[in-house]
Amino acid sequence: MSKPLTDQEKRKQISVRGLAGVENVADLKTNFNRHLHFTLVKDRNVATKRDYYFALAHTVRDHLVGRWIRTQQHYYEKDPKRVYYLSLEFYMGRTLQNTMVNLALENACDEAIYQLGLDMEELQDMEEDAGLGNGGLGRLAACFLDSMATLGLAAYGYGIRYEFGIFNQKVVNGWQVEEADDWLRYGNPWEKARPEYMRPVHFYGRVEHNPDGVKWVDTQVILALPYDTPVPGYRNNIVNTMRLWSAKAPCEFHLKDFNVGGYIQAVLDKNLAENISRVLYPNDNFFEGKELRLKQEYFVVAATLQDIIRRFKASKFGSTEVVRMDLTTLPDKVAIQLNDTHPALAIPELMRILMDDEKLSWDTAWDITVRTCAYTNHTVLPEALERWPVDLFQNLLPRHLEITYEINRRHLERISALYPGDHDRLRRMSLIEECGQKKINMAHLCIVGSHAVNGVAQIHSDIIKDTVFKDFYDVDPQKFQNKTNGITPRRWLVMCNPGLLIHILVQRIGEDYIRDLCQLKSLLKFVDDDALIRDIAKVKQENKMKFAVLLEEQCNVKINPNSMFDVQVKRIHEYKRQLLNCLHIITLYNRKLKIIQVSQETAKYCSSFTTQPPQYQTLAPLFTLRSF
Repeated sequence: MSKPLTDQEKRKQISVRGLAGVENVADLKTNFNRHLHFTLVKDRNVATKRDYYFALAHTVRDHLVGRWIRTQQHYYEKDPKRVYYLSLEFYMGRTLQNTMVNLALENACDEAIYQLGLDMEELQDMEEDAGLGNGGLGRLAACFLDSMATLGLAAYGYGIRYEFGIFNQKVVNGWQVEEADDWLRYGNPWEKARPEYMRPVHFYGRVEHNPDGVKWVDTQVILALPYDTPVPGYRNNIVNTMRLWSAKAPCEFHLKDFNVGGYIQAVLDKNLAENISRVLYPNDNFFEGKELRLKQEYFVVAATLQDIIRRFKASKFGSTEVVRMDLTTLPDKVAIQLNDTHPALAIPELMRILMDDEKLSWDTAWDITVRTCAYTNHTVLPEALERWPVDLFQNLLPRHLEITYEINRRHLERISALYPGDHDRLRRMSLIEECGQKKINMAHLCIVGSHAVNGVAQIHSDIIKDTVFKDFYDVDPQKFQNKTNGITPRRWLVMCNPGLLIHILVQRIGEDYIRDLCQLKSLLKFVDDDALIRDIAKVKQENKMKFAVLLEEQCNVKINPNSMFDVQVKRIHEYKRQLLNCLHIITLYNRKLKIIQVSQETAKYCSSFTTQPPQYQTLAPLFTLRSF
């Protein structure tokens, strides 16, 4: 019988360094064929391109698993402060190429696939795009996860595993046609279900106030089933986790209903419960007042906070007993970042857990909550700030409404003491809007319940402080800060523009910029380098030719790759200002026609302004000289 490992020997096992390097091409081919045969149960005679994609995905995933497990063991051993990024959107996109780049597998996989007689680009095109976001907000969340993994931070992303992501938009005869994004129809090789961490989420019910505390009773229960997706850092052996929750009915059927012929109703009830994670709401949809949307927001918050506290209470690696019970130290080990107001319910939910379940006082619970939570604001339009009707809150989350009312009462008491007699300020800063239908202002709740509030660009943060939330800034200026949005260079430079990477950047400034974009400043010394300019022009032209081919294949539109491309990469929507862009193009075109006409009779054109005010006489020759 082998001798049990000592604690020191166990710690050696969970190091994230010293893992085996990339297997050679022959081993990759062997593993590819193994997955094709034993995972997919196919051979080359009947396998499709999608089968080959899945075989490659499983082959690459094999290189993630060991790093993933060791990373989590490492976190349990070292017990660092953990970052929890709560977002209702994670616009992750495709995973295969990103994983190969971050694990330094891309070249070896390219060669292995080539030797197998397959086309890498064709296999990559088989992957469904995980479009679990509408745009910038969801993509920011995805970039943060990649960045935190690359920095080696103990970070987790928490959201919803939508069955249908952002719809596929087509414009047919000038009208929008929406197609459902059934991104899971073929399965997802990157995720792992974790039923052992399933959590109950409560809705409706009533509140009982007893001498021994407050209880939320007679609730409807929905189960939250977590699915974990690995998030690899860039070549550092760190693999963090994105955990997305899927809604499940608490039992498959009510047997009594089934036996008396209520089969259809039993199925409908099950589907109704699971609708919570069915579809991502488009951000242009007017979802305020929709119960399902509020259910989604509370669903992800309630399940996530249970998971956070479970992990906080867990001991270090090697023990199954819960040893950390002092929740006053929660802010020392947990940071919860709220990506916009959608997860704002984390504030009253954490208060509910700390007071009702953990039996802490209001003051202690509030101190823990504020020091744990931080809020990222994404909008400066007052009318776009999220608000929820009090009546809906009362019905769906009665205990949370009570807590929100108490937060507001104490908040207004403080404001009243700072600004005696300023009733208009109290109205402006209240969490509850009384004008018309009573509503809860979720942005105000986030500001009051967080220790930090940030905008996503300097001008954005300035507007927040100077206008939108000026009253709150006057009271707590130390809370407000700026965090200018960035991108992950791994996806948006290395993957998107490999020609630029190989032919220009690496040869001249090395590879450090892949972890630190500030290193791109090193290119300034080449600003007058004719060879660099020629290389850039060559890469641009190659990319334009690729795009022209893609456009013709997908849209049946043929364009001249030698023309100037002015691209607006956005889905068609009125607030994206495509119409304004089109009007600008028409204006430029009309000006160009006018210039051509005027250039033939320049003297006559200029003389026509002699009877006009001097400023127009000055502008006349400029129009004849400017080119577009």
